[in-house]
Amino acid sequence: MKTTTLFMLCFVVALAASGQEKKRKPSAYNQQKQNKEDEKFLEKQWWLGFKAGPNLSKAHVVKTYSIIAPTNYEASTIVKKYDNFSLVGAQATIEVSFYFKRFLFSFQPTYQNSRFAYSNSFVWSSESDLTNRVELNFEQEQKLDHAILPLIIKYDIYGNRLRPYVQLGAYSAILINATKSVTSSGIDNAAGGENVFQNEPIIVGAKDLFAKSYWGLLGGLGVNYNLGNNVRLNLDIMYKYGMSNISSTENRYGSDRLSGVGDAMDDLTLDNLSVSIGCLFPMRFLSSGFKSLDH
Repeated sequence: MKTTTLFMLCFVVALAASGQEKKRKPSAYNQQKQNKEDEKFLEKQWWLGFKAGPNLSKAHVVKTYSIIAPTNYEASTIVKKYDNFSLVGAQATIEVSFYFKRFLFSFQPTYQNSRFAYSNSFVWSSESDLTNRVELNFEQEQKLDHAILPLIIKYDIYGNRLRPYVQLGAYSAILINATKSVTSSGIDNAAGGENVFQNEPIIVGAKDLFAKSYWGLLGGLGVNYNLGNNVRLNLDIMYKYGMSNISSTENRYGSDRLSGVGDAMDDLTLDNLSVSIGCLFPMRFLSSGFKSLDH
């Protein structure tokens, strides 16, 4: 819905601006003057943009932690298994950029919702009777809301109407909110017979379990397409590579409800792959005619 609204906004602005093009043809002198102003316009320019889209996340384990320690089987069997690039999040961005001779210096404050999940299992069995056994399985999903503050350098590869670019930069992420959902299931053979069960999810606020901020590097590519009158449609693909721990080392065991199901957050870094669609508008114009420069 947000992406559709952005498309409609770009289209309406382009139509409104095209009506201003129907002016009388300038004289040769005025045309020469206009061309010089065009060159200045393209050489350096401020742009304002809006974009939004989906994202996928991947967690990298730096160090693993657990509340429960097995006594009669390998500890590796209870290590968390992360399900990466599987849960869709979303982001919305305001872009403020300065263009100078194919280079674009950009600040893009972003609201980002990211999701990732992991699972783990615990087994208890009697040494005297191996059929006397309980197996517990946990599926855990994390939802994180961050304010992303990136500084980015883009480079236009070539083109007029169609302008592909590459980009590099760094960012800081400030935690806004976090929630955690835990679903438990299992098989109980200890009570006589086989009892398969699944409990209702536990959903808790988990902001204290995550670091207040982290930082990372980013890279990507994209393309701008001129809709007319310097209004540009933008497709942007970006990969954020987390460099610092997103988990709180002080509050790792701070949630009694999560500790009760044997959960403790690992030390993690978080990667994020995003695709955004939006539009860009020049913040200063050559004339009241709002003439398009991307022929």
